Amino acid sequence: MTTQTASFAAAKTHGLAFILAMTVGVALLTVSGMAQATVLHDAAHDQRHAMAFPCH
Repeated sequence: MTTQTASFAAAKTHGLAFILAMTVGVALLTVSGMAQATVLHDAAHDQRHAMAFPCH
């Protein structure tokens, strides 16, 4: 593979990773923006317990 072909393949891979990261980020913001506050609190609370962090 030539250097130019390798750099194009790397750029394409990074571009796809960026698009995937942006899609996941927008989806998380949308879901958390539409969720009720108690649902978000309970999810964060359960996660803290799962990671063995004290929360009360």
